[in-house]
Amino acid sequence: MHQLFQSSIKLKKKLYIEVLFLIFLGMVTSLSLPPLNFFIINFFTFTLFFLFLVKKNEKTRSLNFFLYGWSFGFGYFIINLYWISISLTFDKDFKFLIPLTIFLIPSFLAIFYGLASFLFKILKPKTKICSILTFSLILGVMEFLRGSILTGFPWNLIVYSFSDQLKFISITSILGTYALNLFCISLFITPAIFFSSSNKKKDFSIGTIIFFIALSLNIFGLSHKEKFDKTTSDVNEYKIRIIGSNISLDRFYLNIDPVSVIEDLIKISNPNLNEKTIFVWPEGILPKISQQELIEYSWLFKKKFNENHLLVIGTNNYLDIDGSRKYFNSLSIFDNKLKVLYSYDKINLVPFGEFLPFENLLRNFGLKSLTNNYQSFSPGSDRNIIEINKHNVSLKILPLICYEIIYSGKLFDKPEFDLIINISEDGWFGNSIGPKQHFVHSIFRAIESGKYIVRSSNNGIAGIINPTGVIEQIVGFGKTGYIDLKEIRKIQPTIFSLYGNKIFLCLILLYIFLIFSFNRSKDEQS
Repeated sequence: MHQLFQSSIKLKKKLYIEVLFLIFLGMVTSLSLPPLNFFIINFFTFTLFFLFLVKKNEKTRSLNFFLYGWSFGFGYFIINLYWISISLTFDKDFKFLIPLTIFLIPSFLAIFYGLASFLFKILKPKTKICSILTFSLILGVMEFLRGSILTGFPWNLIVYSFSDQLKFISITSILGTYALNLFCISLFITPAIFFSSSNKKKDFSIGTIIFFIALSLNIFGLSHKEKFDKTTSDVNEYKIRIIGSNISLDRFYLNIDPVSVIEDLIKISNPNLNEKTIFVWPEGILPKISQQELIEYSWLFKKKFNENHLLVIGTNNYLDIDGSRKYFNSLSIFDNKLKVLYSYDKINLVPFGEFLPFENLLRNFGLKSLTNNYQSFSPGSDRNIIEINKHNVSLKILPLICYEIIYSGKLFDKPEFDLIINISEDGWFGNSIGPKQHFVHSIFRAIESGKYIVRSSNNGIAGIINPTGVIEQIVGFGKTGYIDLKEIRKIQPTIFSLYGNKIFLCLILLYIFLIFSFNRSKDEQS
C-alpha cells in the first residue's frame, strides 16, 4: 500500500512538472506574435509540444492529453491577451473582474488546444508524417472553430507570427488566413520528422517538400507584389483623409465638453475649402453625441467645411421600435451640413464592451457595458456596401467597425467595392501590445480582399494598407495626425474574395486524403 501511495505521488509530481513545462512552452511561443514576430521560435516550441504528445505512451489517459494541450494553450494566451484586462480598469464596477479576466479568458481559449490534443490521442496516427498531418489538421480546424462559435474570437492565430513577412502571407489572397494557418502549423512541426524516424529517407523527402512549399509561397508573394506595382494608379478627384488621434477615454466618464473634442478633431483634419475631401474620423469619438444629435454642432463645422467635404465618423445611433429604444454602434457618413447620407450599424459586437451578456440578470449586480451608460448596443442586421454618390464623389466602401476587421471570410459576399474603411477606438487597451496586434489584422484582410484598407483610430494606429499588405502611410501608435489617400491601384478580385473559406475546406479534404494515403501505404508495407 505504501509503494502504491509513493507511486501515486510520483505520478502527480511528474504531471505537475509536465504541465508547467507545457505552459512555459506556450508562453515562449507568444514571443513569435506581433509586435515582436520572432516566428523562428515556433519551430522549436511547436516541435517540442508535438514530440511531447507523440512520445507519451499508450497507457497515458486521454484526459491527460486534453490537459497537455490546454496547458500549452493557456501559456500561449495568458501572455498575448493580458491587455484585455486593461479595459476593465476604466470602470470601478468592473475592477473586481480583472483577476478573473486574466485567467478565465486564456483558460477558455485554451480549451480548443486541449480538444486538439485529446482528438490527436483518440485518432492514434500510425506514422510520423501521418501524425504531423493529423495534428496540424485537428489544431487548424479547432482554430477555425475558435474564430466562429459563440461570437468568435480569431485573435492571434499562429499565422500572425508571419505578419511582417508579406511575401510569405501573400498567398492568403488565394488560400485565406485559416488555410495558411493550417499550413503554418505543419511547417512549424516539420523538424519533428528528423527525430526518431523509422523511415528517414522517406520522411526527409516529405519535410523537404513542406519547406519547398514555404519557399514557393515567398516566390509567389514576390511575383504578386511586382504585378501589383506595375498596375496603373487611378487618381481620384477627391482625397480620403484618415485621422489618427489620441483623445483621452476620460470623455466617456467625466463631464468633458464635446465641443473641445470636435474642435481638436477639426484642427487635426486641417480641412481645405478648395479640396474635395472625405474625412474619416475614429469610432465612437463623440460618445455623448448620437448620430441624430450631431447636427446641433453644425456651427463648429460652418467655417471649416463646405460642399467639397464629406465626413465619415463612428457615432452612437438609436431607433424606436415597438415602443422600445434600441442603440447601435454605427459608422455614419455626413455632408458638410451634418445631414446623414449613409449609415451602417455594427454587426459583431464585443461582449461586455458593447453588450452585456445576460443583461437583465447582471444589471442587478451593478454591471453594464463598458462603452455606454444606458444599455447594451444591439447588433445591426446587414453589412451592405455603401455606395457614395454625392458632390462628384463616386465610391463604394465596405464599412467595418473596430474588431470586425479580425474576421476572415465573413466580411462580404461580393467583392464589387473600391476599398474598406475601418474605424476603431483602441484606447481601452492602454499602452499595450493590443492596439498593435489589432492593426496587424488589417494587413491580412487587405491581402485577402485585394482591396485598400484605410483605418482611422483613436489611441491606436491609423494607416493606409494596399492590397499586397504594404503599409503605404501610417500615423503611428501614440501619435496624432492625418494621412491622405489620393491614388488607388485596382486589381482583379482575389480567389479568396470570390470563394472565401471554401478554400479552407478544400485544404482540409486534401489533408484527409494525404493522411489516408500515408496510412494505407504503411498498412501495405506491413
